[in-house]
Amino acid sequence: MRIGITCYPTYGGSGVVATELGMELAARGHDIHFISYAPPIRMNPDSKRIYFHEVEVVSYPLFDHPPYTLALATKMLEVFESEALDLLHVHYAIPHSVSALLARSMAAPRRLPFITTLHGTDITLVGSNRSYLPITKFSIEQSDGITCISNYLLQQTIKEFDIKHPIEVIPNFVNCDLYSRAADKGLAAQWAPNGEPILMHLSNFRPVKRLTDTVEIFALVRAKMPARLVLIGDGPDHGAAEYL
Repeated sequence: MRIGITCYPTYGGSGVVATELGMELAARGHDIHFISYAPPIRMNPDSKRIYFHEVEVVSYPLFDHPPYTLALATKMLEVFESEALDLLHVHYAIPHSVSALLARSMAAPRRLPFITTLHGTDITLVGSNRSYLPITKFSIEQSDGITCISNYLLQQTIKEFDIKHPIEVIPNFVNCDLYSRAADKGLAAQWAPNGEPILMHLSNFRPVKRLTDTVEIFALVRAKMPARLVLIGDGPDHGAAEYL
């Protein structure tokens, strides 16, 4: 199949899972086209059957914020037509499912099916906001397939949005052959040369990830014993964490 995948290309879990899924599908012989504003951080551009299509957003003084949703929809349609995609798989409902719905509305005569995967804060925080709830509910229900990553998120989605369509729970996954614990003491020594315990935070640095709380917890640990803190990611709380 020829599959388009849209995700946030950052360190967040939704983007990582979407990218790993695309890589696994490509390894099984499918053509995978990532559509986003930047290459996903886990994407290997040298992999066979992996392609990247950049969404170009033009800044204009009239707009306080660039209209990414519209630019993404246009790029989705363009890739659908030029690459003869069989379907789109969008990760994170806002704004990706809305863009996919717009792209499908513009596609003719061939229909563009799309699947939406819900990952968490797109439902529990962003989508349930009064400003976004109606369009989030509408775009989810217009999807040709809906999945979410946990039973808890399934129940929250039904509670917040009263979704009547079937939602399949597909938990996040990891390739244990590729990502397994290795006895590499030299790697740990880079961060903790004296064998100190390492506390690690790996995600995007958004407030919901509680990065500053992690730093404060680390301070409590350091008051009791030697330790090292490793923060992996980036985002709006970067400066606040660095200040602490």
